[in-house]
Amino acid sequence: MRYEIKGETLPVVVCHLESGEKMITERGSMSWMSPNMKMETSSNGGIGKAFGRMFAGESLFQNSYTAAGGPGMIAFASSFPGKIVPYEIGPGKELVVQKSGFLASEAGVGLSVFFQKKLGAGFFGGEGFIMQKLSGNGIAFLEFDGHIIEYDLQPGQKIIVDTGYLAAMDSTCSMEIQTVPGLKNKLLGGEGFFNTVITGPGHIWLQTMPISGVAAALLKYMPAGGN
Repeated sequence: MRYEIKGETLPVVVCHLESGEKMITERGSMSWMSPNMKMETSSNGGIGKAFGRMFAGESLFQNSYTAAGGPGMIAFASSFPGKIVPYEIGPGKELVVQKSGFLASEAGVGLSVFFQKKLGAGFFGGEGFIMQKLSGNGIAFLEFDGHIIEYDLQPGQKIIVDTGYLAAMDSTCSMEIQTVPGLKNKLLGGEGFFNTVITGPGHIWLQTMPISGVAAALLKYMPAGGN
């Protein structure tokens, strides 16, 4: 499989497959394709993995597209202004991504739900609680919101991230949800009640315009119900 990423603000990845090669994606992510791409919908790993993906905010079922009878082409476009990032998944190169970050991948990549260690805090921590883990082998295409800022964290090095701004991290990193200290800070600070604390070692990707933040900003300008 070879690919090209086109566009800037609203990018698309165009994948060129040899006969028999396969791509997987969440339902509704395909944008256009050649006529010989054969589509099949399945739970992709059984009902247990399917419910795990659903719990992580993704579809219960996945679509696979196979080039039948010759080379094929399929494209996956972003759904929000940002970037499409390719990443080679392999042994020791597993990745944890936000629940809406997976766009498409080669068939050898598997998705599973990723939980926080502190379950109680996680239930109130918003988007930082449940993420997806990508493992297996193959190229995965990730969809991030806005511009991407990357950091390499050393062992034990920490960074505090506002909920929703963490796009992805190496599986060697650990994370936990912490409450903002002080009642006045919680109620008057305007930053919410929780932050995500990421600890190295590993690489992290931060996004500058999470869709949840955009939605919250637009909500202020929406007319009240009944008006």
